[in-house]
Amino acid sequence: MRDHFEVGRYDAAGRLGELTVPRAGVTVETPALMPVVNPHVQTVAPSTLASEFGAEILITNSYILHGSDELREPALDEGLHDLLDFSGAIMTDSGSFQLAEYGDIDVTTEEILDFQHRIGSDIGTPIDIPTPPDVDRARAERELATTQERIETAAEADVGEMLVTAPMQGSTDPDLREAAAEHAHGTGLDVFPIGAVVPLMNEYRYADLADVVAACKRGLGEDAPVHLFGAGHPMMFAMAVALGCDLFDSAAYALYARDGRYLTVRGTEHLDDMDYFPCHCPVCVEHTPADLRGASDEDSEELLARHNLHVTYGEIRTIKQAIRDGDLVELVDSRARAHPAMLDGYRTLLDHAAQLERTDRIAKDTFFHCSTESARRPEVVRHHQRLDRFALSGDVLLTEGERDEGYDESWRVDPPFAPYPRELGDAYPFTAEVPERLDRQAYESAADGIARLAELNPDVDLTLAHFEWPASALDRVPDAVTVRRLGEE
Repeated sequence: MRDHFEVGRYDAAGRLGELTVPRAGVTVETPALMPVVNPHVQTVAPSTLASEFGAEILITNSYILHGSDELREPALDEGLHDLLDFSGAIMTDSGSFQLAEYGDIDVTTEEILDFQHRIGSDIGTPIDIPTPPDVDRARAERELATTQERIETAAEADVGEMLVTAPMQGSTDPDLREAAAEHAHGTGLDVFPIGAVVPLMNEYRYADLADVVAACKRGLGEDAPVHLFGAGHPMMFAMAVALGCDLFDSAAYALYARDGRYLTVRGTEHLDDMDYFPCHCPVCVEHTPADLRGASDEDSEELLARHNLHVTYGEIRTIKQAIRDGDLVELVDSRARAHPAMLDGYRTLLDHAAQLERTDRIAKDTFFHCSTESARRPEVVRHHQRLDRFALSGDVLLTEGERDEGYDESWRVDPPFAPYPRELGDAYPFTAEVPERLDRQAYESAADGIARLAELNPDVDLTLAHFEWPASALDRVPDAVTVRRLGEE
């Protein structure tokens, strides 16, 4: 059991946690953003990341430092914290990105881990093989085997108090990702990055990303902090957290600013196309788009980067509060409306609702049915699963109306939920707020619950009394269930 990561509260698979980083002497609250700091080009100084944005952790590239005639010796002499002027936790990447980009690097896992330890990294990373999406199975297996050999080497390295990551590869093969996670978890290493997913995000393949994350989570224990490598756009943070990711590294704040791009939780705008700033951060309150266009390139880039950081950190705080309030999935639902590909990602997340339900809190505030997708949330899945906990006998009415004394029992049925005993009517999630004009999927979900109840109780006579269910839902009700419409004579 890892003692450096502790979970305080769940919502779906999202969690508020604490990652203790012993070498830095700090504890990082998760979900957490790790701004990427280029040791050669610092758009926003690390000390400013701490003082202005509250950064508790950042990430930089040890391979760049290792190969730099200018920075290698200062890093070894001064240490990473003094070099970057940052007192929080510092994670270092190993050169795997350069390996993916250029096909070769001139350092081994043993050498780069030793270098990371010597420069004072708090969380080090071995050299994994970033296998791209959609490669043939043989390549994915071969490169995964190499990655696994290297993290086993990392597990044996003497690095003192430095935490060490165990990257998980496997391309877009869910079974390989799950196996990679099981192996990584078994090494006893400390932090678990999901690697080689940047191409999926660059291509807006959020559905595939959701499948990859869910597969990795199946192979990990709940004591494993998960880092989604390269996930820098705030639009997709809520979805990734709901799937169980804890750490995000972002170079987007600087890279986008360099290209004149302005981040929002709904996507990206180009500064040249903007007349107004929709944000309330200090940059946007104190400046107009015209101000930034009229500033020097250096000043404009820094101001855009600072705005991008405010939005990104703001979304992390929004997610944390949503976990605390128990409405993280509702936040994901809202964010999914920003782009059709995000909606695909959300719907794929709900394909894994049974997996998310295992850690989802049983009691929360009111369930808000806000979309077609609400009928597939973990709370609905949980109630369907638990219908086997009830013992029924005789004639049982399942009704949207009032109790009928002509039956042995009278249960409520309120789409999207399966039927439930009236005694549970004041309990979560049956206090749900639902629109008056429900979609057919909500009724179909309730009908599926009736079908499961009938299957579990074959000797019970069930009657469904509904007001006006669509034919697609009534077709799902078993023939053995008597159906009558309320309000008809």
